[in-house]
Amino acid sequence: MTLASENEFVNQTFMKEIIKKGDFSHKSFSYCIFDGCDFSESLFKNSKFLDCKLQKCNLSLIKFDGARLQEIEFQNCKLVGVNFGKCDHMFLQIKFTGCLLDTCNFSDLDLKQTLFHECVIRDTHFSSCNLSKADFKGSDLRGSAFHNADLSKANFQGAINYSINPMTNKIGKAKFSQPEVLSLLQYFDIILD
Repeated sequence: MTLASENEFVNQTFMKEIIKKGDFSHKSFSYCIFDGCDFSESLFKNSKFLDCKLQKCNLSLIKFDGARLQEIEFQNCKLVGVNFGKCDHMFLQIKFTGCLLDTCNFSDLDLKQTLFHECVIRDTHFSSCNLSKADFKGSDLRGSAFHNADLSKANFQGAINYSINPMTNKIGKAKFSQPEVLSLLQYFDIILD
């Protein structure tokens, strides 16, 4: 059974598959594991992923247009330039552990309770997102933009390099660590001594 010839995969493990610029549109993956795969610049248009785990994969510049990502776990993956905003919003359930997320877009998504543990999240957009109870524990958020986001009860403990304007985002009951929490004060016209 190969990725190119089949359309439906259940309980399959894909090890070290290297298929750059592949077209995996309209394929269905249920309870699958992808380990050490490189699908950079590939197309997953209208594909379905249910309860899958992707670990140590290069998913840079992949297209998830219309894709359903339900109960998907990314571990130690590289995701550069991925627009998650083009996924099917209805069943979106994703979590990230130890991943590199660079220049990705999560704008306009409901990411309530989404995990972003120990990730490097650079220059990524979180505009108009529901990130309530999201968990960014231990992540580096350098250059990432939060605007009009609901970050209430989100966890930023151990997170670094975030820039969150309390005037344009909801941050009630969010958890922060010192000294990084002082970065929230940069948006006020005050002088710290």
